[in-house]
Amino acid sequence: MNVLLMAYGTPYTPEEIEPYYTDIRRGRRPSEELLHELTERYAAIGKSPLNEITLVQAIRLQALLNLEAPPYPKRLLGPFGPRTPQGPARVYVGTKHWHPAIGEAVAAMHEDGVRRAVAIVAAPHYSLRSVAEYKEKVDQALKALPEPIEMVWVESYEAHPGLIAAYARRLEEAIWRLRDPRRAAYVFTAHSIPVAAVERGDPYPRQVEKTAELIAKRLSLPRFQVAYQSAGRTPEPWLGPDINELLRQLKEEGFEEVVVQAVGFPADHLEVYFDLDLEAQATAREVGLRLLRARSLNADLDYIQVLKDLVEAAWLR
Repeated sequence: MNVLLMAYGTPYTPEEIEPYYTDIRRGRRPSEELLHELTERYAAIGKSPLNEITLVQAIRLQALLNLEAPPYPKRLLGPFGPRTPQGPARVYVGTKHWHPAIGEAVAAMHEDGVRRAVAIVAAPHYSLRSVAEYKEKVDQALKALPEPIEMVWVESYEAHPGLIAAYARRLEEAIWRLRDPRRAAYVFTAHSIPVAAVERGDPYPRQVEKTAELIAKRLSLPRFQVAYQSAGRTPEPWLGPDINELLRQLKEEGFEEVVVQAVGFPADHLEVYFDLDLEAQATAREVGLRLLRARSLNADLDYIQVLKDLVEAAWLR
């Protein structure tokens, strides 16, 4: 069994920020103002651990797949021969905007003789601005190969029971720290996307809301809301409400405590550390709210088990 595990990627050093940002902008170099702003954000958090977390996710997923390899029906045949494993499972890492790039990972898979693999992004929700763009990069890489690789996709997993349980477990930890859980506000966040994508039928906000609804139901939360963060610096409108705007609104409504859980981001990275731990916390202090953030899934075993379940189910298609 072969797996292509993908994540956004992040620069390792300050010198890498400009080419990284240029790649995000599809080859257009950012203005000095935008580059300075992003550089300052990285300086404020110290370092994003996203690359390291993704690597550990891959290592643990590979170990779990090999430790608990299920029996695969011999009758399942594909265009490149039997779908039964021909040796140990192997997980390849490809990042959307840094190294190892998705194209580099696909090329390495081909060199290793891979002819069928499961492709999965370490993000639960499908969007035209996320998973669809990962698929575009994978397709470009596949076209450059002398022989094809059959890619079986896991496009989303917003309602996977294991994912909901993992998120609920971490939210419950934060709830224990509240002075009065019955009087607190509960907010689930995800990366904003352009409103135009939603108008074209992007299922993203519905999937985010589904994840939030299932977590809230599991914990019998008295109330909850969905907010968005990390909107792009473009003139077009982005999906809201923005987390900072919502925090001010919650204070006006009389709340004193709020718990935030970033359900759109399984792993800690810049937009968790800066947008929530620094910027949203600053807004909360400004208006007089006590803000607690539930910890991320990262490479914890319960999340890796979710990825394993999804990969195995996809392999048997």
